[in-house]
Amino acid sequence: MGTYVIAEAGVNHNGNIDNAKRLIEVAKAAGANAVKFQTFIPKNLVTKQAIKADYQLKNTNNDESQFYMLQKLTLSFEEFRELKYYSDHTGIEFLSSPFDFETIDFLDSIGMKRFKIPSGEITNLPYLIKIAKKGKPVILSTGMSSIEETEFAVQVLEKNGAPDITILHCNTQYPTPYTDANILAITTLKNALHCKVGYSDHTLGIEVPIAAVALGAEVIEKHFTLDKSLNGPDHLASLEPNELKAMIDSIRNVEKALGSGVKEPSLSEFDNIKIVRKSIVAKKHIKKGELFTEENLAVKRPGNGMSPLKWFDVIGNKAKKDYFEDDLIEL
Repeated sequence: MGTYVIAEAGVNHNGNIDNAKRLIEVAKAAGANAVKFQTFIPKNLVTKQAIKADYQLKNTNNDESQFYMLQKLTLSFEEFRELKYYSDHTGIEFLSSPFDFETIDFLDSIGMKRFKIPSGEITNLPYLIKIAKKGKPVILSTGMSSIEETEFAVQVLEKNGAPDITILHCNTQYPTPYTDANILAITTLKNALHCKVGYSDHTLGIEVPIAAVALGAEVIEKHFTLDKSLNGPDHLASLEPNELKAMIDSIRNVEKALGSGVKEPSLSEFDNIKIVRKSIVAKKHIKKGELFTEENLAVKRPGNGMSPLKWFDVIGNKAKKDYFEDDLIEL
């Protein structure tokens, strides 16, 4: 199986179900394996006094709290039920991150195949236990976390029944500076925790998630939007539809390019061996019985004669026939 690509719609529907359906269509057309939303109840998620992150302040109304911002970005349970149905009929897996017990139970009830845990919940012990006890595969984002915190969360999930866990390396700054992406941590996590490892990306552009695949990421998550100019916290750090498709196309090409890891000639280059490699040839006219020497031999293309690796096996032998310039030498 290739890289599992999650097109993260998040809250980029701006609280509008028609926008959410268009995002599902875009994700499917781009070739993503899943489209992911966020299912939350603002009063269960934040206090009314909770402040916004800097990126949220820059991209939304500064006069409102995080609570009131989230209220405008919320879809109802019935709307999420409709989105699950719409995803199924569009032919793409539906995912949504829950943020409390009520949304965990709801997403489980509508048949979501796996749970995606956002970075902010990695230290939420009762939440982790609740999800693990659903007995479904889990994808765990690890932004803001140390390897010790990540290991503890994995142990909690395993102990409480999560059958299959994938860890996503992540940086939660929107956008993430390239200098903070630290995608070599993918290898560190894989070696330390012996789990499947992927990458949830918040950098601008598509280069970093593509590089993550080359480093062994088995899952890629990336935000996308219908239009970066829309008002909302995440649009500016998201890919537009053509960029999402370009990223996924590039990931599929990288998958093909990774190959088996065995160093040997490929099928596509076998024909080049005779053309590009060289053979031992006569440098000038050589008479029958004359000794082969470095003065009368040369190495030239094509490679359909005696290999230059046998150079010293040829030197000092007698010619068994006459050779003219560029004739292939035989022993």
